[in-house]
Amino acid sequence: MITVWAQGLARHRTGRLLAALAGIALAVALVAALGSFLTASKATMTQRALRSVAVDWQVQVQPGADPNNVLSLVNRTPGTRAALPVGYARTTGFTARVQGSTQTTGPGMALGLPDGYRSVFPDAIRTLSGSSTGVLLAQQTASNLHAAPGDTIGVRLPGAGTRQVKVDGVVDLPQADSLFQTVGAPGQSQPTAPPDNVVLLPAARFAALTDGSTGATTQIHAARDTTRLPSDPAAAFTSVTRAAHNLEARSAGTALVGDNVGAALDSARQDALYAQMLFLFLGVPGAVLAAALTAAVASAGGERRRQEQGLLRLRGLRPGQITALAGLEAALTGVSGGLVGLGVAALTGRLAFGTASFGTAAGTWTAWYGIAFVLGAAVATGAVLVPALRDLRTVTVAESRNDSGARGIRSPWWMRYGLDFALLIGSWLVFRASSGNQYALVLAPEGVPSISVSYWAFLGPALLWIGAALLLWRLTLLGLAHGRPALARLARPLTANLAGTTAATLTRRRRPLARSVVLLALAVSFAVSTAVFNATYQQQAEVDARLTNGADVTVTEPPGASVPPGAAGSLKVSGVERAEPLQHRFAYVGSDLQDLYGVRPDTIARATTLEDAYFAGGTARQLMRRLVQRPDSLLVSAETVTDFQLSPGDTVNLRIQDARTKALRTVPFHYAGIAKEFPTAPKDSFFVANASYIAKATGNDAVGAFLLDTGGTQQKEIAAHLRKQLGTSATVTDLTQTRGTVGTSLTSVDLAGLTRIELAFAVLLAAGAGGLVLALGLAERRRTFAIATVLGARTRQLRGMVLTEALLLAAAGLTGGALIGCALSQMLVKVLTGVFDPPPATLAVPGGYLTLTGLAALIAVLAAALNGIRRARRPAVEELRDL
Repeated sequence: MITVWAQGLARHRTGRLLAALAGIALAVALVAALGSFLTASKATMTQRALRSVAVDWQVQVQPGADPNNVLSLVNRTPGTRAALPVGYARTTGFTARVQGSTQTTGPGMALGLPDGYRSVFPDAIRTLSGSSTGVLLAQQTASNLHAAPGDTIGVRLPGAGTRQVKVDGVVDLPQADSLFQTVGAPGQSQPTAPPDNVVLLPAARFAALTDGSTGATTQIHAARDTTRLPSDPAAAFTSVTRAAHNLEARSAGTALVGDNVGAALDSARQDALYAQMLFLFLGVPGAVLAAALTAAVASAGGERRRQEQGLLRLRGLRPGQITALAGLEAALTGVSGGLVGLGVAALTGRLAFGTASFGTAAGTWTAWYGIAFVLGAAVATGAVLVPALRDLRTVTVAESRNDSGARGIRSPWWMRYGLDFALLIGSWLVFRASSGNQYALVLAPEGVPSISVSYWAFLGPALLWIGAALLLWRLTLLGLAHGRPALARLARPLTANLAGTTAATLTRRRRPLARSVVLLALAVSFAVSTAVFNATYQQQAEVDARLTNGADVTVTEPPGASVPPGAAGSLKVSGVERAEPLQHRFAYVGSDLQDLYGVRPDTIARATTLEDAYFAGGTARQLMRRLVQRPDSLLVSAETVTDFQLSPGDTVNLRIQDARTKALRTVPFHYAGIAKEFPTAPKDSFFVANASYIAKATGNDAVGAFLLDTGGTQQKEIAAHLRKQLGTSATVTDLTQTRGTVGTSLTSVDLAGLTRIELAFAVLLAAGAGGLVLALGLAERRRTFAIATVLGARTRQLRGMVLTEALLLAAAGLTGGALIGCALSQMLVKVLTGVFDPPPATLAVPGGYLTLTGLAALIAVLAAALNGIRRARRPAVEELRDL
């Protein structure tokens, strides 16, 4: 009997089985694809973090300890590939006499590098000119001294006087921040910037040079074997941190470990957890929607299932046998849908990322595919088997003949709507609490292996989603139950004298129609919230890059260089539309030293972007106009305004170095507004003022950087041309280069990969929610259409009835989905604010994609309606005989 039943299902219930199979396949494919992508992304974050480190460990030899013993201890530590001793010595200054003039710099550092250092740590030093061995001068130092390979410079050492060395090459130190860190000091105690003046010497030359000087120390630089670390950044961070602590414990106080690889993984683990949060916030709703779609497909045939169970009972089948037949249907849809879903996931990975495994390891890929398949089986059980068992226990043969569309006891309005509003109010309260000033979804304390996550923040979007869906359900039922006259008027142009009958049918079938409306609205809201979040993320990544770089191309002059604003003319090479000078000084406010940026307020907006979101107390245009109208106006960072309790108009006395006396001079300003962000400025404390006022007050109009506007094109080519033209005298950066360096590792793995998957599935879910359920509902009503035909209804009138229902579904579903999606988008961006740097002032709305989604849903609904109309054209006698 089971075989016969299975054959009958495949032959006569093909559409319903395929629709349920499609829903399960979507759920399985989405979970398998997103899970595999998430795991691969974490592994990529780990690898990128490891590749970003030039020196894995910097082990500081403590005073009185023997460097050779510490070196031997590091070499014996499991996982150490190579370890070399590096000498550090502080200098009191550098001098050079070039072309008849003597240049002098401030304090700096001298490093002694052993033979083979650059082969062990190839990314620590980059040669710019001259030899790659011998005495190497850092680029900034060479610029300060106007020195080049072949020149002789003097190195002043405390206790040893000035020693002369001949420069063999000029180099760049890409990771100077970590190279000159204070090992063992907390992050807030680290130097704000690496030394400007650095000379690198061979170990033997370093030992001779520093003989008799004071303050020389030794570090052991170690390269670690990172190939066996876990792929998850958090697990890898824990592993390397424990290894560093183990070395410190075995050193008995003779060594401190500067764990650079741990610091890189510390940042990556936070990004990985944000990626996981995005998976939960943006991926789980898609899987839930696919499961709901399957349930809706199964429930569309609920009346027929109850009739079939009643017929089977009349023919003598026991409940156990009926259960076995329902289990067979669930197994067919679950296994088939799961296999199809896994195939779709593999195809998605192949098309989007070049591999069905999404780049993850075989074991992890298999695990996620297994989890997704089990999920598909669970969805099939819940959508097909559980309703069948429920009907088997509760529905009698007599009840199976009745229409269940209008069953239910009418409850008071406060009971029907109380839960909906309670969920919405709860969502709002959670959202308010999770968007406070001190809120952080992911909290990763520096140096602490564990990360805390505010999982309760999930309640806000979840409650909003559920509450809005329930409210839409209630409102749709209310409108269909009490809006029969309005429905009749709307249906009249399509159904003529059957408008009343059409309205009555819609009222009678209000529950299935309300379910379809809610399902379509949730699918559309999923597409809207995902698309808006992704577009906003991409928008803010670009804003972050532009803020960091300053403009399309930025030429930064070395500190202390006296470059006049007129030098901008030499930078207007082919493709540069405008070169805007930007002063960069340092000023004391009280005892706090901050960056001071001097701008030409009437022209700076032509070379770079100044968003209103960067400022408070006025728009960007208004504040720039204040700097023009009152040159002593000052824009202050929000942190400084709070620390010094400033009010608009207050006098702020800054101490700035005077160009003539070289002493600090007090210059009065008036607080005119807040600058929360500014191109090239740091993210904490800084000032923005009128460049002409600063130049007049200090007698110095020297420029710190030039912001070049290239019209958004040829940025990389123009930057390369300027690097060749300027040599080592200035640093040239472009926007394309900065995009890849300022972003977190979350940016590096390209969040668009995650959302590309979700957006594609969102379109499919919207189309399925709009078309599949309607198509199945129309298919189940073929008997109704056949009877209406026998009673005299024309084909045009039946077409009008179907189109009226389809248009009502599309209008209500798309409108409700757009409203829910907008609210969800606002909440998601606020809750996930840690992903954005800086936070967005406005959301980015991808109109093209949202239009595509709406059209896909509308086309699916109309296609289902047209198919229902086509089936209604069959002769009524044939239709009734088949049924």
